Amino acid sequence: MFIEAVISFVLFFTTALAILAIFLVLYWVVTPYNDFKLIFQDKNTAAAIGFGGAILGLCIPLYSALISSVSYVDFLLWAVIAVLIQLLFALIVTRAGGKYSLEKPISDDVVPAGIFMAFISISIGLLNAGSMSY
Repeated sequence: MFIEAVISFVLFFTTALAILAIFLVLYWVVTPYNDFKLIFQDKNTAAAIGFGGAILGLCIPLYSALISSVSYVDFLLWAVIAVLIQLLFALIVTRAGGKYSLEKPISDDVVPAGIFMAFISISIGLLNAGSMSY
């Protein structure tokens, strides 16, 4: 019985990590700027804060899916939904035109824009997670 629990833990945990890794790549594709370059080469604080918020924004509903799912397949379905919602949000706020678009401010290292992006990402993640509690 303990071995089965460990195997389940490893399966769910590694799947969640894989989903997070896939999300990181897809987030980079969806946003009009290269978060990794901005963070690691340009030392852009706004991008780091916004990207960190996106990671938390995904991990919150992933956690909810992990504790609420009735099976591995159920977890996978909710995890995919969580990823899609977070990516849709990122697409809208970074590519939408107008004075409230976050593309240029984050690229220009405007820290309040990065903080705003992080808090919105986390808020969307919390709403996402709460909506999964069925």
